[in-house]
Amino acid sequence: MEQIKAHLDQIAEISQSDWDFFTSKLERRIIKKKTTFLKLNEIENHISFIESGVVRLFIPKDNPEKEITFGFSFKDQFVSAYDSFLTQKPSAYELQTLTDTVLLSISYDDLQDVYNTTKIGNLIGRLTAERLFLLKSSREQNLLNLSAEERYLKLFKERPELLKVIPLKYISSYIGVTPQALSRIRKRV
Repeated sequence: MEQIKAHLDQIAEISQSDWDFFTSKLERRIIKKKTTFLKLNEIENHISFIESGVVRLFIPKDNPEKEITFGFSFKDQFVSAYDSFLTQKPSAYELQTLTDTVLLSISYDDLQDVYNTTKIGNLIGRLTAERLFLLKSSREQNLLNLSAEERYLKLFKERPELLKVIPLKYISSYIGVTPQALSRIRKRV
C-alpha cells in the first residue's frame, strides 16, 4: 500500500478518510509469471497498480510468433485494458505477466463508488487517465517519428531493466521490427 500511496501523493493530497475508503476497495492479486489475466474479448473489470512485476499488453494471433506487443507496464505504474474498462466492452487485446506480479486492483463498480463518495476520487481518476493518455501519445509519436534503432535506444535509456526481464521477441514486436532486424540493431549499438 505504501507504493500506491506514494504514487497518488504525487498527484494530489488525499485525506485520511478518502484514503481509508479507497484502500478498502483494493484487492491484492498475486499472479504467476506468464499468466494471461485478461483474455481477448473479455471485459476488463479492473484497473490495477503494479506493486512488483512486469505486464505485457498484446494482440494475440493464431501463430504466437506473430503476436503484436504494443505495451509494457512496470512496478509503480497502473495497468488495464483501459478502453475496455471505460466502455465495459470486450477487449481487443490481452494482458500477460512476464514475471511473478503483485497487483492492487479496483473493480469498475468500486471505482465508480470511490468517484461518487470521496472528495478526491474524480481528480485522481482524471489525472491518472491523463498520464495514461500521455504515455500512449508518446508511444504513437515515437512510432511515427523515430527509426527502429532510435526507438530501441530510447526504450533502453528510459527502461534499462527491460533486457533482464523481457524476451527479445516481445521487444522487437514493441518497436515494430522482426527479431532478425532487432538482432542487427543490437549488433550496431
